[in-house]
Amino acid sequence: MKSYKDLNIYQEAHRLALLVHRLSMKLPKFELYEEGSQVRRSAKAVSTAIVEGYGRKRYKADFIRFLV
Repeated sequence: MKSYKDLNIYQEAHRLALLVHRLSMKLPKFELYEEGSQVRRSAKAVSTAIVEGYGRKRYKADFIRFLV
């Protein structure tokens, strides 16, 4: 593994974050900004946590904690 981008779990999380983003943009206008924004941020947080955990891969316990 050369990069976090090689992790299957990262690739899946990134794919789902993009899907959630596209779907959240179809919400009704009154939900688009508050709830939609929260959904988009939380979807992106999953892949961000994987990247951060990968940066700590030297410490197996930290890496696993971020993946969980």
